[in-house]
Amino acid sequence: MPADPLSLTFAALAHPARRAVLARLSQRQISVRELSKSLGVSGPAMTKHLKSLERGGLISRSRNAQWRPCRLEAEPMKQVAEWIGQIQAMTEQRLDQLESYLQALQSRDDNSDASPQKPKGQ
Repeated sequence: MPADPLSLTFAALAHPARRAVLARLSQRQISVRELSKSLGVSGPAMTKHLKSLERGGLISRSRNAQWRPCRLEAEPMKQVAEWIGQIQAMTEQRLDQLESYLQALQSRDDNSDASPQKPKGQ
């Protein structure tokens, strides 16, 4: 069963070297060789990282004679941000509900403490 695009994107983001590649590509297009040198990663290892990033839709590669530039693709990052935003909104809603519930409990406790107590002998 093929993985959904969001899962592929998260899988690509899981490795620190791949996140470093994305940070480099956020500044400009860069060749595979330059990426390997600047990050201290061997050519074959860099190729594996780039393939993972491509599967996740995070980068695209092209060929211009001997130069093979890599370019950052923004759409998958937007999808990740939207997904995180949805989870955050649900979490905040639940926390707001919990806060309302706790305030109601506190108010109820405050009201029961304020009611007059009958002396034991009456």
